[in-house]
Amino acid sequence: MAAIVRSRSEKSFITTISSISHEGKGISYEDDKTIFIDNALLDEEVEYKIIKKKKNLAFAKSLKILKPSSQRIEAKCDVYGICGGCSMQHFDEGVQLAYKQRAFEETLKHVGNVLPETILSPISGPLWHYRHKARLRVKYVLKKQKVLIGFNEKLSHFLTNMDSCPVLPKKLSDLIKPLQDLFLKLSIREQIPQIEYASNQIRHILVLRILQSLTKEDEIILKDFQDLNEIEFWIQTKGYDTVKPLFETTKDYVTYKNKEFNLEFLFNPTGFTQINPFINEILIRRVMALLEPKKSDLIFDFFSGIGNFTLPIATSGANVLAVEGDKMLVDSGNNNAIKNNLSNNVRFKEADLFNIEKNELLLLGQADKWLIDPPRLGALNLINLLDDQIKPKLIIYISCNPATLARDSDILVNKKNYSFKKGGIVNMFPHTSHVESIAVFERNE
Repeated sequence: MAAIVRSRSEKSFITTISSISHEGKGISYEDDKTIFIDNALLDEEVEYKIIKKKKNLAFAKSLKILKPSSQRIEAKCDVYGICGGCSMQHFDEGVQLAYKQRAFEETLKHVGNVLPETILSPISGPLWHYRHKARLRVKYVLKKQKVLIGFNEKLSHFLTNMDSCPVLPKKLSDLIKPLQDLFLKLSIREQIPQIEYASNQIRHILVLRILQSLTKEDEIILKDFQDLNEIEFWIQTKGYDTVKPLFETTKDYVTYKNKEFNLEFLFNPTGFTQINPFINEILIRRVMALLEPKKSDLIFDFFSGIGNFTLPIATSGANVLAVEGDKMLVDSGNNNAIKNNLSNNVRFKEADLFNIEKNELLLLGQADKWLIDPPRLGALNLINLLDDQIKPKLIIYISCNPATLARDSDILVNKKNYSFKKGGIVNMFPHTSHVESIAVFERNE
């Protein structure tokens, strides 16, 4: 147990960090209370202040690192420690990967009582300017006569006062301060709560959520800014069906390319797409290597989105049934199949995979290979439906939540007669504690 002493201020404490949480926070103990401390590494002596208490837990921020770890590096962001977007900028890249690997394995072991037979090498890529999709809050502060644009502060609803962000594309990062000045000039500056950013690395689209109509003067101001900075303003007045370009554009749709498979994807700027295009390409390559699709295969792609994995698989000649619960994504997927001349061996179907029943699943046919890429809730319903009638030989599971992957792996291995052959982490979001992973399961004969 770490020694804790009260500092002279009586409002802060000093402790030595005894372990690191899966979220990258330093852990210390005071009596029966576990304390999670931001920006603290193993064995560091830290002065900290508690900012939030629960029954047996407390959350704190480090005020001063009295004895730093040799693994500590200087954070690149000016507001690191205040902004809630990143939590691991003080970790060296290799140390980040090590902690994420540990979190992955420990969660599988302790939650699911499983471990893969083979650990795959981590997938990693660029550390900075990787985030090509983001939702930024906007707030006009009357007293300061300033517009704030960015992410919330840690454990707070307050908006971080930031002028740049090194994980966003440099184009957008450099525009945060100019955008603040721009919005201050608008008549509706109090009626713009958020910006949704999407980019295909060529086009930079900023979807403004507006609660009041723009004036003609507002539109002139926005048009001048758009032309000067080579970006595109779109607007959203109500639901996602109201999203449209603010001004005439050569294309009212957006695409991104996968050069390796010679594919082009249509997508909605406010719809779901991969945030990190660099890691996404590597991940697709690994999925293809593990899935080994053949022309004779029927492959199910569950939670398929707009076809991020579906279409690369289809280029092999395999027949692919893509199943997705969002109608807009299903429509986009079908359009993408047509656009890429793959509609002969690709079909997109709308279905609620969290509630699909066995008879509905049987009607889809029998596929020996499944690809599952669910949201954080996991794929519990699908996994529970596996039996002697529904028994794919191979399941590739892409996870964005180690806890639900562990839960589903437990069922697959300990109840459904599958072996956990391979698994590894994907560093989709550097400098955050978010752990993406890939797992391979084979049915035992």
